[in-house]
Amino acid sequence: MIIAEEVEKLLGHLQRLKPKQFNVALLPDFFLDRFAFWNGSIEQFSTILKQVVTRKGGSIDNVMQIDSRGGNAVNTAAALAALGVHVFPLICTNKLGMNLLRFYFQQPNIDFSHIKMTDHMSTTTALEFSHKGEKRNVMLRDLGSLKNFGPQDLTEKDWSLLKDCDYVYISNWAGTRKYGTDLAQRVFEYVKSKGRGKTYYDTADPLTNRSKIPALIKKVLLHQSLIDVLSLNENEATAYAKFIDPKKTAELQKQHRSIAAQAKDCAKILAKRLTSRIDLHATSYSASFIETSRTMVSAFKVKAFRATGAGDAWNAGNIYGDLNNLSAEMRLTLANAIAAFYISSPTGEHPGLYQLRKFLAETPKI
Repeated sequence: MIIAEEVEKLLGHLQRLKPKQFNVALLPDFFLDRFAFWNGSIEQFSTILKQVVTRKGGSIDNVMQIDSRGGNAVNTAAALAALGVHVFPLICTNKLGMNLLRFYFQQPNIDFSHIKMTDHMSTTTALEFSHKGEKRNVMLRDLGSLKNFGPQDLTEKDWSLLKDCDYVYISNWAGTRKYGTDLAQRVFEYVKSKGRGKTYYDTADPLTNRSKIPALIKKVLLHQSLIDVLSLNENEATAYAKFIDPKKTAELQKQHRSIAAQAKDCAKILAKRLTSRIDLHATSYSASFIETSRTMVSAFKVKAFRATGAGDAWNAGNIYGDLNNLSAEMRLTLANAIAAFYISSPTGEHPGLYQLRKFLAETPKI
């Protein structure tokens, strides 16, 4: 369970908080997501799937499915908007996607004027399973126009916005298949040279674009003072550590510890080599690493209805905590709480400040 002292400290701060106007730009992805929830084991799913294919096709009934907005940038924008932040998605989609965005977002603090109209919407089918007591997902993606999205798609109006925002967030490096590294490099360099805000990078799983990881590391991750915050999950921390210090990472893997334990050591490796603050969000904890210092906070234990989007909700809380100058402990507790609220919401709702305070007051603690 979460430590009571950390929660009470955060709750007291949020009760005294006077909301300010913050502007956050988020790039570059919007997906139409379809979630399919499998209630049995992975082995059962594999067996039934093989049977259906073997008999030349057919149906698998009683699989609950829902359609929702998706994409790291859009999901993070939704969570920030719920907290009252003014968000500016710089994303690409087609006419149908634009209509869906207007359907999903009714808040006045979401600005749609920077969206790029293309001919191919990005879509994902997310298969959600329970495995070893945890919700896990497999995402089947059609990248659509996102794979060709790059800095050449940004207008003068977009660059002006980036200069004036309090935070600029970029995600889904592997999805921006062709120009992902160039997009991050150009945008973050511009913000650092011309802007006033912080830069936040969540590349998401880089392994689907493995051949370009070395260039990303050299041009962006190892670039001095380009990224303020690098947000990673366990697998992403391990993936980048393997490229930056393969010898040390190999030694860690020989110890046969849990993925969560290995991820902490990999985050330490990254913190020593990169100038960014490394923020790690795992299933059971989250942590911040700056050079040799570390702050770690336990996750909330809740009944999870979904896995997809938890990292995006966590990023929104992490950014909101930074915008309000919270201490590392309170910022991580806030991010954990927003992620926990989201995954435990039957409808996939993101909390506003009132709901967040209520959740913190009612959650079990020790």
